[in-house]
Amino acid sequence: MNSVPESEIIIEALLFASGDPVSLEKIADIIGYDKKTARGIMTSLINKYQNSARGIMLREIDEGYQLCTKPELDEYIVKLGAARKKQGLTPAAYETLSVIAYNQPVTRAFIEQIRGVNSDSVLQKLMERNLVYEAGRDDTPGKPKLYKTTEEFLRIFGFSSIKDLPPLGMNEIQEVMENIPLD
Repeated sequence: MNSVPESEIIIEALLFASGDPVSLEKIADIIGYDKKTARGIMTSLINKYQNSARGIMLREIDEGYQLCTKPELDEYIVKLGAARKKQGLTPAAYETLSVIAYNQPVTRAFIEQIRGVNSDSVLQKLMERNLVYEAGRDDTPGKPKLYKTTEEFLRIFGFSSIKDLPPLGMNEIQEVMENIPLD
């Protein structure tokens, strides 16, 4: 007789079949529980995967959940040929991504004011890599595009939500403030 609760079995099947993050709301709806109960089940599942010798883990990503392979097994996944190629970001891309992550939603003009250089090509590369996206338009004159980070950004950098970003220290804030060009 199986001692695993049916709701956990269903959730595992959903997450496996999806491949992408599935929202807590969708999981709760499918298993027939309220969101609070479903969140408790998900927390329990995350702990079960963390405390067992398995090749997969369950990650919370922006109010959704996804089954992922454990990062320490990447060298074996690469041999399968199915792993995403890890291409490093340039310092300019990291800088731009940081400005967006910590201040989102932001306009290109805001990014360029902080960085002091044109950011068109860097923004395009970050969008191609699905790390940032156009999140609408600002209500200021000219209606400039707004940029935010994606779920892929959270997944790659290991955050459950944008609230998990490490706090900026006073040194980083002071350095940014000193580099803002004043007109």
